[in-house]
Amino acid sequence: MSFESSSSEVVSSLLRDTYVPRFFKAKQIFQRPKIEKADIPEVIEKEMSKPEILSKIKPGMRIAITCGSRGIASYVLTVKTLVAFLKDKGAEPFIVPAMGSHGGAIAENQTDILHHYGITEESVGCPIVSSMDVKKIGLTDDGRDVYIDKNAAEADGIILYNRIKPHTCFTASYESGLHKMCAIGLAKQAGAENCHEQGYAVLGDNVFIYGQGIIKNSNIICGLGVVENAFDELCIISAIEKDKIIEEEPKLLKKAKSLMPSLLVGECDVLVVDEIGKNFSGDGMDPNITGTFCTPYASGGVKSQYVTVLGLSPETLGNGIGVGMADVTTKRCADECNLGEMYPNSITSVELGSARIPVIVKSDKEAIQICTKVCIGIDRKNPRIVRIPNSSFVQHILLSEAYLEEVKNRPDMEVESELFDLPFDEYGNLMDLEPRVRSNDE
Repeated sequence: MSFESSSSEVVSSLLRDTYVPRFFKAKQIFQRPKIEKADIPEVIEKEMSKPEILSKIKPGMRIAITCGSRGIASYVLTVKTLVAFLKDKGAEPFIVPAMGSHGGAIAENQTDILHHYGITEESVGCPIVSSMDVKKIGLTDDGRDVYIDKNAAEADGIILYNRIKPHTCFTASYESGLHKMCAIGLAKQAGAENCHEQGYAVLGDNVFIYGQGIIKNSNIICGLGVVENAFDELCIISAIEKDKIIEEEPKLLKKAKSLMPSLLVGECDVLVVDEIGKNFSGDGMDPNITGTFCTPYASGGVKSQYVTVLGLSPETLGNGIGVGMADVTTKRCADECNLGEMYPNSITSVELGSARIPVIVKSDKEAIQICTKVCIGIDRKNPRIVRIPNSSFVQHILLSEAYLEEVKNRPDMEVESELFDLPFDEYGNLMDLEPRVRSNDE
């Protein structure tokens, strides 16, 4: 992609006098129910020992465990515990990467995605069997073909493991969770394409229809659904017998929505996101936080005039899905984007907006400046700018000076620092991007 130095200099000259305000650190206060990490194995074992589930696990059974492409709290620990539980009952578990078209719809890449989350044969104690081959197992209630991963279809049983949370593109009774793990994850590229082909207006319906088609026609034993709090910690772990998923999943989704974090200031002129990635959200940055929805079928998040994304997370392996929902990005971020990872994902989901190329500038400072400069009707000497590390960890954020008095008087926020200038280096790039934020803390 060409970015001529002469053109770059013209842009720089247009932005040179655009004011960048001082910032302060702010803490957002959210409710925090959680399961202590040390207690997670005991909770999983108790849930999986429910009589209606345990009675279906027999010695010698080959049991597939679904693992998706999202970063889940205590991912390795939960999977390792589930594997150990099944082995203790005499079963032979294996992992199936259940992630639709992610990883460029290539089996080896889907295994690599799990490896980057620490899920390996050695860490969890069982094989990872990755393939894009699918097998038809039946029909939906309205007569459409139902496919799932061939290895899972030929196993003696399947355990659906996934996090339950709001979807980024639609609102329904079943969003991201166990039905979606069936309809889009376990169904691989072929099934994900079928589910998406009618578009997002009916995707919520299709997730349910195809999800039910898979649940009814496959050898699923149970779902193991988890819910996270606003700090990306597990607060609910629930094993649900196959026939009860239809009634229990919406309850867990409702709880997940009540625990979602948010940007409590509600509105801003400019939103600055340090990094995006598939480890944070299927859309790179969760629009339930950032307001950057790619469809009109969901809403929420902070309201802003312009959004800039500065870079990609290492874990996303170049998959810059979501950068297209920003207005501006940096040349560094654009160079990190692997189109071979992004385009199959967009094509399968019949939504190209997330893979678009936004305006590209040469530095972090110019990314903030250009967004501020093109805002309409703002106080240019005191713009309202919110800066977050990513869309997952927003307990500690940076706010521009315009918010200071407001935050001082809010019971759900705290001022954590004096005002300071953003630390740009000689090239205009931020010097505080490392270490990258990977957790919230007290």
